[in-house]
Amino acid sequence: MKKYDLTVSIVLFKSNPAIVGQAIDSVYKSSLNFKLYLIDNSPTDELRSLKKDDRTEYIFNNKNLGFGKAHNIAMRKATEESLYHLVLNPDIYFHENVLEDLFQYMEKNKSVGQTMPKILYPDGNVQHLCKLLPTPTDLLLRRFFSWLPGFKERNRKYELIDSGYNKIMNIPYLSGCFMFMRSESLQQVGFFDEAIFMYIEDADLTRRIHQRYQTIFYPAVQVYHYYAKGSYKNFKLMLYNIHGALVYFTKWGWFFDSERRKINQQIKNEYLKTN
Repeated sequence: MKKYDLTVSIVLFKSNPAIVGQAIDSVYKSSLNFKLYLIDNSPTDELRSLKKDDRTEYIFNNKNLGFGKAHNIAMRKATEESLYHLVLNPDIYFHENVLEDLFQYMEKNKSVGQTMPKILYPDGNVQHLCKLLPTPTDLLLRRFFSWLPGFKERNRKYELIDSGYNKIMNIPYLSGCFMFMRSESLQQVGFFDEAIFMYIEDADLTRRIHQRYQTIFYPAVQVYHYYAKGSYKNFKLMLYNIHGALVYFTKWGWFFDSERRKINQQIKNEYLKTN
C-alpha cells in the first residue's frame, strides 16, 4: 500500500521565489494525498522559506547537481512511497483539478506510463512540446541553422504541429517541464540518466518508458508554462545542451537508429495530415 497518491519534485537553482511560489500553490490546490519535494541546487539555502508545511520536504544540495540527478533524489523515494510521480518545472502553474484529472486518467488506463497535459504560454497560445524522437540533424538545425530553406517544414513535422494538439496521442518524446509518471514504470526503466547534466534527459526517459508503456499527450487538461528557453540565451547552458545531445546519441545511435526510424514513421502516419 503506497503512502501517497502523488509525489512531486521541483528542482530549484537561483529560482525566482514568486514564480516558484505559483508552482507550489498550484500543487497545494490538489485534494490528492501528495508530498512535494523541493530539491535546491542553489549556492545558498535562501529558498528554504518556500516550504509551506509538512507536506513539503526541502532538500538543499549545496551544489548544482544538474536537472536529472537532482530530480532522481526525489524519484528514488517516490517509487517506494507513491503511485505516481510528477516532475514539475518551477515556472509552471495551473488551476484546480488538474492533478486529479491526470490521476484519474492514469488510474483508468493502466497501459499508460507517462502523460503530459496541453502546455500553454501564459497568453493561452499552445507550446508545441510533443516531438518525434530527435535526430542529430534536427537538433543541429534547431540550434544553429533555423534560417535554412526547408527548416520550418521539417520542424513542423518534428514538433507535430499539424496534429492540431487537440487529441490524445501516444508520443515518444514529451517535455520534461511536466512529466506525470507511473511509479511502476520508473521502477522498470529507471530514472533520469545522470550523465546528462541538463537538456534532452526528458527525451531519454520518455523513450525508455515508451518502450514498455504508452506515453500520452492528454489535451483535456491544460497547464501554463513561462518557458524561458534559457539555452538559447546563455552560452554555458548551450554547452550543457550540446553535451546532453552527445550522451543521448551515443546511447541510442547517431545516424543509424532503426527503432527511431520505425517509431517516428508510425507517429507521422497516425497523427500528421502529411507524411
